[in-house]
Amino acid sequence: MSTEPTPNNTPVVKTHFQDLNLAPPLLKAIEDLGFEHCSPIQAESLPYSLAGHDVLGKAQTGTGKTAAFLIRVIDDLLKNPITEERYAGEARALIVAPTRELVIQIAEDAKLLTKYTDLKIHTLVGGMDYQKQQNRLHNEFVDILVATPGRMLDFRERQDVHLDTVELLVIDEADRMLDMGFIPQMRQIVRYTPRKTHRQTLMFSATFTEEVMRLSEQWMHEAKHIEIASESVTTDNVEQHVYMVAGDEKFTLLYNLLNTHGFDSTMVFANRRDECRKLHDYLKAYGIKSGLLSGEIDQNKRVKTLDAFKSGKISVLVATDVAGRGIHINDVSHVVNYTLPEEPEDYVHRIGRTGRAGSKGISVSFACEDDSFRLPAIEELVGRKIHSEVPPEELLTSLPEPLTPLPVQQRRGGSSRHGGGHRQDGHRSGGRGHSSYRR
Repeated sequence: MSTEPTPNNTPVVKTHFQDLNLAPPLLKAIEDLGFEHCSPIQAESLPYSLAGHDVLGKAQTGTGKTAAFLIRVIDDLLKNPITEERYAGEARALIVAPTRELVIQIAEDAKLLTKYTDLKIHTLVGGMDYQKQQNRLHNEFVDILVATPGRMLDFRERQDVHLDTVELLVIDEADRMLDMGFIPQMRQIVRYTPRKTHRQTLMFSATFTEEVMRLSEQWMHEAKHIEIASESVTTDNVEQHVYMVAGDEKFTLLYNLLNTHGFDSTMVFANRRDECRKLHDYLKAYGIKSGLLSGEIDQNKRVKTLDAFKSGKISVLVATDVAGRGIHINDVSHVVNYTLPEEPEDYVHRIGRTGRAGSKGISVSFACEDDSFRLPAIEELVGRKIHSEVPPEELLTSLPEPLTPLPVQQRRGGSSRHGGGHRQDGHRSGGRGHSSYRR
């Protein structure tokens, strides 16, 4: 343990990973990653989980919760090696997450933490070659299995995976599981594992709703409850801005922002798949190197897009909330809310894509006549007033000519609006709706 003074001179106790009696290969991997102190969720949960207790943790994405449960899983598997005969498809630890991107990210983190071990990590996700995943299960033992609910059941029902040997069960983003309708599948998966008194269960959620609490009572044994406040995630590391802008100025504003110094790695969120698709098409037409993440995109293409974003080959990632949830990229400089989310919690998750791993980030939200009414609920959730401002005039100047033809948009009611509301000649459109909102 160590203490550091805070601005009000109240000492903050920090937990060192070295103080947790972790297995040496795991501790060495943690040191290689440059981590010395536990994050709050790790410091609160690990003493309980490492002692064998079930843990129900409330924490937002970006708080270190993935490492919190992976450290427990890996430490247990290393300290309790299997001595009897093993069979293909028998999983020792099962981690279930709601999205393919999150499963892949968890597996990548697990590989880093098992660098000095011979533990085998398998992923089961839809949209990728079933046969390849099946062949690997038949050829290698399964120590840590990370899966989405649907694909997990596919493999279990075909007898390619056996869950009666699971020693540790991790359920990540339980509230999102509820939102996405995965609870019936999760009930089946839990029934295939040993009963709750014969396994350790760790469950994490951004919120403790009544449904989440009921599930924890059904699936967990005398769980310890850990809560990490969400306010620190959104206010401490992320500088938040809201631009009051007319709907037909949004694309012009986005284009000029992306061409501003410092917008090196930017995630842009919109609420619907069609909005994201249209926005991505317009960015490409104007020469912005961008990628698209949404549920309709083939999984292999999504993986390639994420890799291109991480490597800097593309500088902008356009995403829906479901596709963007759980993406762990430490160097995202900016998050842009092209449309304000319908649920305040999604705002927290969006801006949590930046300001990670102790670095500072910037979020920019566009509030127009259609969605500005969502701001008060967002401000209430994050516990602060977000300064609203009219964007500088230079960010609303005319667009250049597109480099390639703009996509044809379907007309509604005899009119056609383009990606940012600008006219084909590149000038901003005016009109009564435009000017009345700006006043």
